[in-house]
Amino acid sequence: MSFSGSYESSDVTFLLQLLHVPDVDIHEKERLIQSGKKHYSEMLSTERPPSERYLLLFEQAMVLQGARLARHCAQLAAGMLALHPTGKPCAVVSLARAGTPIGVVVKRALVRQGVETRHYSISIIRDRGIDAAALDEIRRDFDDDAIHFVDGWTGKGVITGELKRSIAAYNQQRNAALPARLCVVADLAGSADLAATHEDYLIPSAVLNAVVSGLVSRTVLTDEVARSGGFHGAVYLNELAPWDQSRRYVDALWRQCPEVAEPARPWTESERARLRQTSELCVSQLMSEFGLVSPHQVKVGIGEATRALLRRLPERLLVRDAAVSGVAHLLHLAAQRGVAIEFRPELAYEAAVMIAAVSSDV
Repeated sequence: MSFSGSYESSDVTFLLQLLHVPDVDIHEKERLIQSGKKHYSEMLSTERPPSERYLLLFEQAMVLQGARLARHCAQLAAGMLALHPTGKPCAVVSLARAGTPIGVVVKRALVRQGVETRHYSISIIRDRGIDAAALDEIRRDFDDDAIHFVDGWTGKGVITGELKRSIAAYNQQRNAALPARLCVVADLAGSADLAATHEDYLIPSAVLNAVVSGLVSRTVLTDEVARSGGFHGAVYLNELAPWDQSRRYVDALWRQCPEVAEPARPWTESERARLRQTSELCVSQLMSEFGLVSPHQVKVGIGEATRALLRRLPERLLVRDAAVSGVAHLLHLAAQRGVAIEFRPELAYEAAVMIAAVSSDV
């Protein structure tokens, strides 16, 4: 099915099937993931309402970074416009969930420039790929070269790699010519095709989960959903409606979005190589220092560190500078959950989180 969550219907169409998924305790979820008994996409943990204190941190992030993010969204739209085939309708395809609010603002900016644009939000899952049924639906109305993928940020570049592999397989299976072109606000890993910046800064929507993403859960792909041949799934978290910031957030960004912006551009090869080397070196050093067996246990950058603290079993938070406004919510979350905090001035990014190793014999 298609729906708009708690956004305006003109802002986004989610191509997801709504499911009822039992909540799994976060410790049990971590044990099942690390033991290989279940994939992370098969389980959801409870999303609780944000506290007043935490919403205040979100508000502060908007005050401090809202104008910057709005400018970067405008730059991203301008960069996409430069790549877009003249005269064709445009499909902005955001990767749920982090890409969704970014996609809303980018879509509005493209419409303001006179481009007929629709915005979809679809699922992509590490190791399992992008939602082929959703791509089939989009391609009924848009030419392949008019489809642009959007996300909020890259961490280690894992989802970029998943997108490239998935689209290559999809093109071969469908005799299609979709460009696996990923456009993001902040490309820490140097893996995106188009980015407004490589800086690790706080994108305010990273602070919250469903209540800034249309009340839609993280996407789900159980064996049953996969066998159905339909869209990937999600849960609509209507019980969180009293705390919903989704429309307010994108409207606040839109009010600050400049009409004219310098287009985001692809990285040069030397820039891309430098960003990739920084990412790989940081992850390998942290894995070695903390005796971690999988790079998936290392979450680098403010956005990925936030996700880990909200929905994984974090063991340690590393912060480059506690005085940086963008890490205040991380310190708050770590203190709430009893996570050890270390200050590392030499860290390549503003923050990183180590995921705890959990015994599969529990």
